[in-house]
Amino acid sequence: MPIDGEVVHLTAEYWPFARTGGLAEAVRGLAEHQTRSGQAATIIMPLYRTVRERTERFKPATAPFVVEVADRREHCRVYQYTGKDVGPRVFFVEHAEYFDRPGIYGEDGVDYSDNPRRFAFFCRAALQVLPQIVANACVVHSHDWHTALATPYLRHTLAGNPFYDQLATVVSAHNAAYQGYFDPSIIPDVGLPWSMYDWRLMEWHGHANVLKVGLAFADMATTVSPTHAVELRTPNGGFGLHDHIVAMGDRFVGIINGIDYRIWDPSNDPYITATYSADDLAPKKRCKTALQRAYGLPRRARTPVFAMSARLVEQKGFDLILAPGLLTQFDAQFIFIGHGDPRYEIALKELARQAPDRIAVPLEFTERLEHRLLAGADMLLMPSQFEPCGLTQMRAQRYGTLPVARRVGGLHDTIEDGLTGFLFDGYHPAALERALRRAVQEYWEQKSWLALANCAMQVDHSWGPSAARYQELYHRAAARRRASTTA
Repeated sequence: MPIDGEVVHLTAEYWPFARTGGLAEAVRGLAEHQTRSGQAATIIMPLYRTVRERTERFKPATAPFVVEVADRREHCRVYQYTGKDVGPRVFFVEHAEYFDRPGIYGEDGVDYSDNPRRFAFFCRAALQVLPQIVANACVVHSHDWHTALATPYLRHTLAGNPFYDQLATVVSAHNAAYQGYFDPSIIPDVGLPWSMYDWRLMEWHGHANVLKVGLAFADMATTVSPTHAVELRTPNGGFGLHDHIVAMGDRFVGIINGIDYRIWDPSNDPYITATYSADDLAPKKRCKTALQRAYGLPRRARTPVFAMSARLVEQKGFDLILAPGLLTQFDAQFIFIGHGDPRYEIALKELARQAPDRIAVPLEFTERLEHRLLAGADMLLMPSQFEPCGLTQMRAQRYGTLPVARRVGGLHDTIEDGLTGFLFDGYHPAALERALRRAVQEYWEQKSWLALANCAMQVDHSWGPSAARYQELYHRAAARRRASTTA
């Protein structure tokens, strides 16, 4: 049921304007479903250079104004997106010095050194302009550490103002491995008092932890799958925040992400060679042939094709994939797209050089290529070290492409082993090898394989169930806020 008033999403990324990973698509999917379901929602994000490169459809929403952070007076202006998309309103916070840069968070693999100051300014500016652009705001939903400072600003810096005091707060940790921890000197620099440097708030092993303080002041908090919420409460899976999250009790929950069925639908996908459905999987063979041809692999209809679309980072399990002789022992083909750590790019390209008839490593990533990859492949590789939610496995299942994945986080929550994919437990090459062998053996039984593909395609990964859980969460956050203001 919609909550009275408007939900305001503060985010560093939002598709299609700025994206480095799953955050942009997750926030877009949730916010769009909310507006279609009758819940008013607004997006506020920085006006990056990439936004200007992707659209000219925005206009000034405010006159220039001044934002005070610590002892700095920063000039700012807010713009509103004017595209014809039916969905949430989108506002951009302009500050050329902070956001008119080649990267979102950094360049050439190195973060910008002033990221704490950049995103502190963004949070203060967004909150300052809120009464003007979203006068009926009722919930501020902050996504990841970049916007987590909004909660201490609301509960400390802006406390006592009736408009801000009534706002419920939710913080989502999409990937708690990235917490925004810095030298403690950032605390006064972002306009907070030294009293925040407390083990219950911002202090974290000698650092100032932005996500931690955001969670501490939040009315409710989430991560992006129920299993990952359990993992974050453990010493091995909590990235050093487990005690803090355990102490939050039922204020911290896990809600799985969804995917947009309007975008990910093999029955009317404009990017793929042939459209198909769970009722008629035969055209998927044409997608496979086109994929093999595009990447220079022999066109063998009965050879299983494994795909992987991911950032080339340690988290995604590349140390397992690159174990000596692992991939080349199978009568199968493998295709990898995505960018990341140069050492993985080099190692994958060397594998492709040694086995050009089995391994293709184009690395280039575009949305069109990802659609074609998932439509043409038979299986998807996701041997992640950890995976808070994962979106690619849900897209793959929608396209009848079965994931081979490690039983962690959202992969555990979205894949039924032996029915809609193949799961393994241990983080070592032998465990991945056994899962690959099991998948390949199953593939040879074509009649049963088609039944598995059909089953995977019919799993409901739409945003409906998850968005309903967020509505429940907003009501709980609002109730907590009312109780705290009347106590």
